[in-house]
Amino acid sequence: MVTKIAITDDHEMVLQGIVSMLENTPEVTFVGTYKNANETIEGVPKDKPDVLLLDINLPDINGIDLSKQLLKKHPDLKIIGLTNFEDLSFVKRMLKNGVHGYLLKNTDKLELLTAITTVLSGDLFLQTDIHKKLLSQTNTTSDNGLKPNLTRREHDVLVAISEELTTQEISEKLFISPKTVETHRMNIMSKLGAKNSVGIIKIAIEKELL
Repeated sequence: MVTKIAITDDHEMVLQGIVSMLENTPEVTFVGTYKNANETIEGVPKDKPDVLLLDINLPDINGIDLSKQLLKKHPDLKIIGLTNFEDLSFVKRMLKNGVHGYLLKNTDKLELLTAITTVLSGDLFLQTDIHKKLLSQTNTTSDNGLKPNLTRREHDVLVAISEELTTQEISEKLFISPKTVETHRMNIMSKLGAKNSVGIIKIAIEKELL
């Protein structure tokens, strides 16, 4: 099945660069290119893309607010934020609005296709550099900066989950049994209202626990 892609960016070179990067890829097809928020709002219902690559910095409405508007009207649309900014506040605000992924514009073809596949499967995609920044910010956050609803050990497990460690790896890292890891995981899911590990990470970022 061919995935329908649209892109919103006010820089013609970026638009053409990404389109040409993927033009010989049989599993995706471009159905729309938009230069601002208004074109996007008008184009998405007509072009019906599966995935929208959305620039944060637009001339009329910023991508953060636009993503919120689009997902309210088109809940099945997958949005990947596309930007030159590595500012974590942008990332967190986009994720809070329900965006499914976040890429820097220096991405390559393989990473872009991986991001598209990831968000279509219902998972969250963060570019490696951004993921590392979120983790390093987590590791340097003082205990006073954390929300009080997780215990210290639950937070340790949360960080390990965000590092994509398995139950066994978390067990070995924290010197606790796999059963205890699973207990902590269930407690975290319960406290955050998450249904799975992806949900844990997404909600934890929204609540600024990561």
